[in-house]
Amino acid sequence: MLVLSRKEGERIVIGDNITLIVSKVNGNRVTIGIEAPRDVKVIRGELQDGDGFERPSTETLPVRTTLREFAAAVLPMQRQVG
Repeated sequence: MLVLSRKEGERIVIGDNITLIVSKVNGNRVTIGIEAPRDVKVIRGELQDGDGFERPSTETLPVRTTLREFAAAVLPMQRQVG
């Protein structure tokens, strides 16, 4: 496993077409944006079962999303959790 340190606003590029952006760092919580082609499936790890298959979820996000769209979708979920 490769472990990298990044500051807020910095990016990590994977291959030719996937970019992770550190959007916000607040204590032990990090918010990241993901830029990837539409055909690349991006899901949270806890939504996968042990076999690597995706579990059904009631929440959906577009696979390719801008950081603004990502924040708009995630912030309401964070407010619900507390």
